[in-house]
Amino acid sequence: MRLFSRVGQWFEQRLQLAAPIREASGHRVPRNTASWWYVFGSAALIVFCLQLVTGILLALTYVPSAGEAWNSLQALNHDITLGWFIRALHGWGSNFMVAIVLIHMMQVLLFGAYKFPRELTWIIGIFLLLMTLGMAFSGQVLRFDQDAYWGLGIGASIASRVPIAGPAIVKLMLGGPIIAGATLSRFFAMHVFVIPGLLIGFVCLHVLMVFKLGINEWPMPGRIVKRATYINEYHELTEKEGAPFVPYAIWKDMFFAAFILLAVAACAAWFGPFGPSGKPDPTIIQTVPKPDYFFLWLYALLSLLPPSMETPALLIGPVVVILGLLLLPFLSGEGEKSWKRRPIAVLTVMLIAVTLATFTHLAEYAPWSPQMSAWSGAPVPTHFLHATTALERQGALVFQVKQCRNCHSLGDSGGQRGPALDGVAVRLTQDQLIRQVIQGGGNMPAYGKNLSPAETTALVAFLKTLHPAGQPPARDAAREFALGQ
Repeated sequence: MRLFSRVGQWFEQRLQLAAPIREASGHRVPRNTASWWYVFGSAALIVFCLQLVTGILLALTYVPSAGEAWNSLQALNHDITLGWFIRALHGWGSNFMVAIVLIHMMQVLLFGAYKFPRELTWIIGIFLLLMTLGMAFSGQVLRFDQDAYWGLGIGASIASRVPIAGPAIVKLMLGGPIIAGATLSRFFAMHVFVIPGLLIGFVCLHVLMVFKLGINEWPMPGRIVKRATYINEYHELTEKEGAPFVPYAIWKDMFFAAFILLAVAACAAWFGPFGPSGKPDPTIIQTVPKPDYFFLWLYALLSLLPPSMETPALLIGPVVVILGLLLLPFLSGEGEKSWKRRPIAVLTVMLIAVTLATFTHLAEYAPWSPQMSAWSGAPVPTHFLHATTALERQGALVFQVKQCRNCHSLGDSGGQRGPALDGVAVRLTQDQLIRQVIQGGGNMPAYGKNLSPAETTALVAFLKTLHPAGQPPARDAAREFALGQ
């Protein structure tokens, strides 16, 4: 005991942590806040710690390479002792963390904890929610299976719709014009270094502000928040009716956090890890790339919205929601906190919960919009092959083998996901066709690494023949002018 005491004193003389720890553990909280409604923040912190530990263990084996990522996950699942369980803990921990953070935000909204003087605490909480969703999305990409590949393609398609900055955002995401090894390296860096580093910094700041400003008191009807008097009233409340956080309030946080950890472990042991499914292959499009559950509502929304409404919903909706949340404490920083006298807040939370639950449920039935029911084995209509050269006929064969007709119709036959190709040569020049095939764009994946140069040349030669009779194909006026000079 003397040895431990001397070692402890040695560290204390140099680090001087005893006083801050005593201050943090002994800070007084209103007695009514020691309830089960106030345990979600600490539970989210514990799950985040679980994610850090399991993430480090997975990073020891995971190879962020387009050729080896899938194999390294298979090795974790089948070859490394308890590797599958670590993966399952990490995957289910991500699900629980998103759910707990979202519930915590709804509880803060209902209890008016965003009001003065906790405006910045609320704003930091919003960024923590967004970064948690970013961690979840980037983690799904690192599985680099068929779902992850197509899910990332949809994500890149959404980003490409941003005016002006869209192409730059896509290039930043993918590390180039196509989904390849550079893409996986970037998402690995984001998932392992960038976002966790930001999360750690924001979590520390968030916790510090909770200690400095105090835990929000239980919202009582008639207890009005006024900037001029609230701080003094809060200190008087904690002095008269308060109790030290340790041990009075911490036991419920510890009990709930332990319950959550056991629930994560139980789900991991019973349901196992998420994926990976089949290897990523852009030529196999008979897939329904449903995301993990926290983005299912977005999948259903994209599936059910008319195509003309997709871009406004994706670009305007999130901006309006995030701005509204950020401005909320400044627009409603004073007044009642009790949900009993704030019916708009209650209705808002109910509307959000019902909407997310409904769209998440609909995602089980909503088709990947639009449905692709075409079969690429149907022959290309013969009139498209009339009077074609050998190279163009070879391109028609590539068109069939690579299952292009599962997404594109030709002669009123084929898929509806992409535009019809009957007149594609009128819309795009030869260079534009080559770029679209190799680099992709919009909802179309990049086929640059799945087609040889000869196959690309033949395919584009065939596509150049697809224009209405009597109507010439598109020409590059700039190139013709340069050649004329």
